[in-house]
Amino acid sequence: MEWFVAVLNFIGQQILNVPAYLIGIITAIGLIALKRSAGQVIGGGLKAALGFLILGAGAGVVVASLEPLGNLILAVTGAQGVIPTNEVITAIASEQYGAQSAYVLVLGFIVMLLLARFTPLKYIFLTGHHMVFMALLLTVVLSVGFGEELGWLVVLVGALLLGVIMVVMPAFAQPWMRKITGDDSLAIGHFGTLGYIAAGASGQALGRRSRSTEEIRFPQGMKFLRDSMVATALSMVLIYLVFAIWGLIALPLEEALGFFGSEDAGAYIMDAFALALQFGVGVAVILFGVRTVLGELVPAFQGIAEKVVPGAKPALDIPIVFPFGANAVLIGFLSSFAGGLIALAVLAIWLNPVFGLALILPGMVPHFFTGGGAGVFGNATGGRIGAMVGGFVNGVIITILPAVLLLVLGEFGFANSTFGDADFGWFGTLIGVSLLGGPAIGVVLSIVIAVVLVVAASVFQRRVVDRGWTPGAARDAHLAEIAEREKAAKANA
Repeated sequence: MEWFVAVLNFIGQQILNVPAYLIGIITAIGLIALKRSAGQVIGGGLKAALGFLILGAGAGVVVASLEPLGNLILAVTGAQGVIPTNEVITAIASEQYGAQSAYVLVLGFIVMLLLARFTPLKYIFLTGHHMVFMALLLTVVLSVGFGEELGWLVVLVGALLLGVIMVVMPAFAQPWMRKITGDDSLAIGHFGTLGYIAAGASGQALGRRSRSTEEIRFPQGMKFLRDSMVATALSMVLIYLVFAIWGLIALPLEEALGFFGSEDAGAYIMDAFALALQFGVGVAVILFGVRTVLGELVPAFQGIAEKVVPGAKPALDIPIVFPFGANAVLIGFLSSFAGGLIALAVLAIWLNPVFGLALILPGMVPHFFTGGGAGVFGNATGGRIGAMVGGFVNGVIITILPAVLLLVLGEFGFANSTFGDADFGWFGTLIGVSLLGGPAIGVVLSIVIAVVLVVAASVFQRRVVDRGWTPGAARDAHLAEIAEREKAAKANA
């Protein structure tokens, strides 16, 4: 059986874990289903894969520019605790549970396809690295609950739960995705979805009269800020320089210089400036990669929808929404980070002493990607206020939930990291709590959870998504009325 495990590991780690390969293969399959020529199939598949590689390159640039800043902020503020990093906790846990999680990943993908084919939940989750993260999380939680001797049960239950969560969450988020993109061709495939839905709902509740972040009016002398790339870079320059100067004041010189690898104070300031501009470059590359992927994947996906899973929509990674609200991404990121700081204070003052919850430090990278996405969702329903409130709510969620999740991770609850995004927190905790009564009760409750989620999402799909409910419709009508009044006033003038 070792060869079979090796094959599954290869499929899971080398193909499903690489979004570019998965997207390229899916695009090629779609073009084949549409009976395109061999050249079109190869070209379309390669271009889609290259688009995702471009997106990944941009994300890498952003991560490389944010990590030194995040470390500097933690140093100058003196914060100590656990930093949620999906990649780190996955690397730690895969040493013990890698083989089992490979089974869970491959079988879970099959379960997802079956659910997409035979239920109203026509979503195909294509964010490969998040599949790997969720598969490993479920393997760890189930292994803690069932014990090492029931590994086969871990695989079966884990695959069922993985397949379910991959079709359920895109369905619940689809009304907001349709609002953002303007059509029904895309879904969100990212396990920060609870935060995005909360951001959209918060924006709808509090931003009824707020205009879009993309309509921010600048004074005549600041028109250059209408370019989102320029505005993003300039904003980050200010943030980097503020904390860089703070670092020089609050820390010993050698320690401060070490964060950017600088030789002296002058180089240190200019290194901070360069990293800020690098962040702007990374965001621009991400936006270009997203547009490249969409240009190839969405048309090709129609072939899969027609032949394999009728009506299926691709559920893609969160940067897919960034081009629909570039200003909202920055606002959401900063608001999410602020929410994380406030939630950290709550943990330190109340939840840690009373309940023993770990202190979750705000990581710049998860707050950028999930906070930026939350900003776009909040802006879609509540404009500028929605982007700020939505980002803030997301920041609170991805600080509190990882602290709760640590309680059900067994020995990995003592690692200096944990899974960070919202859905890992609530879903992992829910499954972990259901296993407290023992393996038999745990299996029953896990199946009940899976069935309830599928039924609830199917009802939501039929009664809400398919009937065209649009979040924030009242705000749209109000803003349209204001626009008509302004137009009439200009005409009369």
